[in-house]
Amino acid sequence: MESSMKEQEEVLILAIESSCDETAAAVVKNGRTVLSNIINSQIDIHTLYGGVVPEIASRKHIENINPVINMALKEANVTLDDITAIAVTYGPGLVGALLVGVAEAKAIAFAKNKPLVGVHHIEGHISANYIEHPELEPPFAALVVSGGHTHLVMVNDYGDYEIIGRTRDDAAGEAFDKVARAVGLGYPGGPKIDKLAKEGNPHAIEFPRAHVEDSPYDFSFSGIKSAVLNYINQCEMKNEEINKADLVASFQNAVVDALVSRAMMLVKERNIDKLAIAGGVASNSALREALSSACEENGIKYYSPSPKLCTDNAAMIGAAGYYDYIKGVRHGFDLNAVPNLKLGERI
Repeated sequence: MESSMKEQEEVLILAIESSCDETAAAVVKNGRTVLSNIINSQIDIHTLYGGVVPEIASRKHIENINPVINMALKEANVTLDDITAIAVTYGPGLVGALLVGVAEAKAIAFAKNKPLVGVHHIEGHISANYIEHPELEPPFAALVVSGGHTHLVMVNDYGDYEIIGRTRDDAAGEAFDKVARAVGLGYPGGPKIDKLAKEGNPHAIEFPRAHVEDSPYDFSFSGIKSAVLNYINQCEMKNEEINKADLVASFQNAVVDALVSRAMMLVKERNIDKLAIAGGVASNSALREALSSACEENGIKYYSPSPKLCTDNAAMIGAAGYYDYIKGVRHGFDLNAVPNLKLGERI
């Protein structure tokens, strides 16, 4: 078969990621070997505003995209002529930010006559696991936890995804950011809560764990977030001092419990022996420890990318793009940014 022949050849993917506030480019060989992975983060800029400002993000992507790509090629010791195909995130994300990466990828593909492969951002996060776990092959279950998404996914094959559960309201990462802002920790909330929670008692305050009656695999974090805000308001009304470490540790414990319980319910009920975690919140130390322990107790093989591959990067897009490429996925020069692209959807 043509696809199996392509898989045996050396396939070099130049990957581009610009869905939010990181401008990233990478060169990935055969979906598993990272030759370079360059990330230019705008976090210091957006911290001043308490969150990502889309217009600023887009402008910074325009400034950074060419230097980042040049650095990725230089570090990998390759030229554009050596590249097999161009992979680029085309959704979901901030439309202006996505457009910068998509336009750049189309320009390179046109100028160098290279195949163009559009990649789903969440597919990239899941595929980050392939880079550091060469033994990992579908099928497996994946818990995707990020600032904009919280999904339980069955990865039936490369590029074949079945969404089993999703958030009904706030994503887990969004809840982290809002709670961090409420207690004065600032942006980005996830890492700051993770750090402060280590000093607190995770059982000091009992926050609710929402259960969606008609969809037991779905998540809801707005109730936990509201409970934290109400607790803060009540303490302020009574002039009671708030132990921030206990507060964020208890909040984090409630979120982690909700995530782990549903993931373990899925692997048990479907008799799945492999579970991977993915997304920016997958770098949270409490979540990683809890999920690893739960998998060990239940005889499940647990996979997680290192924290540097959990946050947005282009290596993960190169991994996903490789498997799309060998399956014959191609996009034309009419490829556009799709800010609300659904996992498994091809546009």
